[in-house]
Amino acid sequence: MTTPFDQVNTLFMIRVFSRLVLGVSLVICVLIGLPAIAQAQPEPAELAKAVQEIENLDAMRSGLAAYLEEATEPPTAETMRQVCKPVGMKAMQLSQDNGWQVKQMANKYRNPAHEPDTPQAKMALAKFEQDADLQGFWASATLNGEPGTRYYRRINVAASCLACHGGKGDRPQFVKDNYPQDRAYDFNVGDLRGMYAVFIPEVKQALEDALSGS
Repeated sequence: MTTPFDQVNTLFMIRVFSRLVLGVSLVICVLIGLPAIAQAQPEPAELAKAVQEIENLDAMRSGLAAYLEEATEPPTAETMRQVCKPVGMKAMQLSQDNGWQVKQMANKYRNPAHEPDTPQAKMALAKFEQDADLQGFWASATLNGEPGTRYYRRINVAASCLACHGGKGDRPQFVKDNYPQDRAYDFNVGDLRGMYAVFIPEVKQALEDALSGS
């Protein structure tokens, strides 16, 4: 009888074998100078991991934001440091640990760093706007001149979000004071708030480094 442990172990062995095969293939290509190396794609297991990590991140965001529904006092800057900052820190950690770039983006952003960073990202947001049932999708992407694959996952407005993203005049004072160019207001529950974007670069940098050093 197959146990969950056996399934995990099998998946791990498949991933290790896949990496071994890819590694051997890359070495052979370097030796014979084939340019096709630069087109190596992320492994299916890595793509699946990215999807799961974003689901975990969104669950973390929802759990922290739920605190605002029970709060009896208006949100403050300290509240936001406790509720919003951990999500941004986790996204940075995922980026560092996996070699990805994990971002939150929106057309109606509060932090300018969350503005869509490519025409492809703007098209992804438009796609979510047009299809309320679309939760996420993968697409080829180029970021800062580097080709790769990007996962986009929608973020919807929950009731807890309205404490800071409701009517323009109802925003907390610290938001009005600290974000003069704020666009993230006048939302309703169920609206598209924005999206997560995970960029996974193609497997090519190590090969370029190896070739340049030869």
